[in-house]
Amino acid sequence: MMNNTLKAILLTSMLPFAANAAQELTPWYVGGGLGVNNYEPNCDMKTMKVCGEDDPYAWDVFGGYLFNDYFGVELGYRDLGRAEWVDYANKMNDVGAKGMTLGVVGFWPIANRWSVSAEAGAMNYLLSNNKQYGSEYYSDSGVAPYVGAGIGYNISENLKLQAKYRRYENLDDDKSNTLAMESNYWGLELSYRFGTPAPAVVAPLVVAPIDSDNDGVVDDLDQCADTPPTHKVDAKGCTVYTETTEQRDVGSILFANNSAVVKTESYERIEKLATYMNKTPKSTVLISGHASDVGKAEYNMALSDKRAKAVAKILVEKYGISQDRVAAEGFGITQPVIEGNNAEANKANRRIEAHVTGVKREALIK
Repeated sequence: MMNNTLKAILLTSMLPFAANAAQELTPWYVGGGLGVNNYEPNCDMKTMKVCGEDDPYAWDVFGGYLFNDYFGVELGYRDLGRAEWVDYANKMNDVGAKGMTLGVVGFWPIANRWSVSAEAGAMNYLLSNNKQYGSEYYSDSGVAPYVGAGIGYNISENLKLQAKYRRYENLDDDKSNTLAMESNYWGLELSYRFGTPAPAVVAPLVVAPIDSDNDGVVDDLDQCADTPPTHKVDAKGCTVYTETTEQRDVGSILFANNSAVVKTESYERIEKLATYMNKTPKSTVLISGHASDVGKAEYNMALSDKRAKAVAKILVEKYGISQDRVAAEGFGITQPVIEGNNAEANKANRRIEAHVTGVKREALIK
C-alpha cells in the first residue's frame, strides 16, 4: 500500500515539469542514474557458505525541486539490484531491494561548472528473497535511511552529470527476521533542469564620442561642422552671434531748384545704398528731404517730402528693397546745412540725406 502511494506522489509531482519549461530556468529537474550496488552481509559473512552470481546493477529515476541554487528536495524510485548466495542450510538466497525515495540534497560550487553535493533521506523499500529459486519466496517492506555524496559537472545550464555514492542502512526483513542488510551504491547520474537559460548580458562597447571641430559638441549632435574652435557655440554646435546696431550717414543727393526729380548722376550713390542694404537684411533707412530757404515754408515742406519719396521709390522699385525697410520724410527748410538764401546755401540745402540703421552681427569669442 505504501509503495502505491509513493508512486502516485511521484507521478503527480512530475506533471508540472513540462509546463514549467518556459523562458528561463525553473526550479524543477528530472534525471536518472546507473550504477553498481553491494549488499552487506553477503559473501563476506561467515553465515554464507557459497556465493552465487550477483546481479549488482542498480538504477534510479528521480525528480527534484530547488528552493535555491544550493538546496532542494528529490523524489525518486530506485532498484538496488540483487545478490545470490547459498547459506549453511544449503539453500539458495536471491535477495534484492527497491522502492520509492524522498530526500533533501545540498550543492556547493567548487570551480567553474564543478560542484559537490550531499544528500540524506529515506527509502520505502520492498525487500524480496526468491529463496530456493522461488519455491520459498518471501518479502517484507520498511523504511531505510540513506546518506550520500557526489561530485557534479554542468555540461550546460540545463544538463548536469554527477558521480554518486550512497549508503543505505537497515534494509531488514522484520517479518521473518531472516535478513538484516546494509547497502553501498556507486553510480553516475544525468539530470535535466527545465527552462531556458537567461542570455548572457554583454556590456555595450563604449566608443569615445568624436568632436571633429573641437567646439565642445560631439559630431552626433553637431549641426554646424567646422566651427572655428575660438567661437562660442550653442547646444547644436553652431556659432553664437551677437548683434549690435550701427548708424551710417551715406551723404546727400542734390536736386535742381524747385525740382523733385532725381538726377541721373545720383543713381550711382542710390545703388551703393541699395547694395549695402541687401547685404545687411536687418538694416533700415530714413530718407529725409530738405529745401532751400526760397519761397513759402509750406511749399518747401511739401517739396522736400516729394524729394524724399522719389529716392525711396527708386530703392523699392528699382533695387528691390522692402517697403517696410524704407521711410521717407520731408523737413522743408528746418535743417539747413548752410544758413541763408544765397546761391551757395540754396544749392547745398536742395537735397536728401540717407541715414541707415544697420545690425552688425559678430561671433562671440570664447
